[in-house]
Amino acid sequence: MTTYRISQLAERSATPASTLRFYETAGLLPAGRTASGYRVYGEDAVERLAFISSAKLLGLALEEIRELLDVREEGVCASVRARLLPLVAGRIAETDGRIAELRAFSAHLAGVHAGLAGPAPAGACGPDCGCTSTGAPAAGPVPITLSPTRLARSREPWRDVPVACTLDGAERTGQWQRLAGRAERREEIPDGLRLSFPAGAELAGEVAALAASEQGCCAFLDFTLHLTPTALRLEVRAPESAAGVLDALFGASA
Repeated sequence: MTTYRISQLAERSATPASTLRFYETAGLLPAGRTASGYRVYGEDAVERLAFISSAKLLGLALEEIRELLDVREEGVCASVRARLLPLVAGRIAETDGRIAELRAFSAHLAGVHAGLAGPAPAGACGPDCGCTSTGAPAAGPVPITLSPTRLARSREPWRDVPVACTLDGAERTGQWQRLAGRAERREEIPDGLRLSFPAGAELAGEVAALAASEQGCCAFLDFTLHLTPTALRLEVRAPESAAGVLDALFGASA
């Protein structure tokens, strides 16, 4: 029977060893031990990892993946499909709801854009110049969430991601610190912080691009942008063990 040491399985599956250890702790990937205490994995480990990766791409939580693996162990594909179908249907419903929210917000932005495209009044801004929007989107402020496989606000898969950061030097850290310096207000929230900025499409785009870039190396960070006609709020959350990363990016709280 083929077995793998953790380094061999990491190379064979293109999965970091830290992730393999995390999967073992989470009950997704069983591992034995040699007489000297080294982890050893069975021959089905590669296929099992492929199944886990596929389920994560569908936006499933680790608890759901664990349940699916238990069903899969029974060796009946029909049973796996029967459990997987409602989970995928739930992700479809969540995605459709998100699309509807974004379309409503896009329509609101289009209305604001049309108003701003008209002739500007002479002199300073006033109540009716269009620079200050008094109407809010029908669905209220739209949170734009940037986190791995996160489609529903109530789901928090970022908590399940191993804390393994590969920050690419001081450049992006400096960008975050400069951005934090432009905030009008900083608040501590559960698991993280909230930065409030004046509203602005250019600033919103800058924040979103930087957050998306950060996801490439620190997938355990959860970013949410709240856009309203008058304000931009960035919420950043992380597992307790990653508090030091938040301090490095945004500065330690006073």
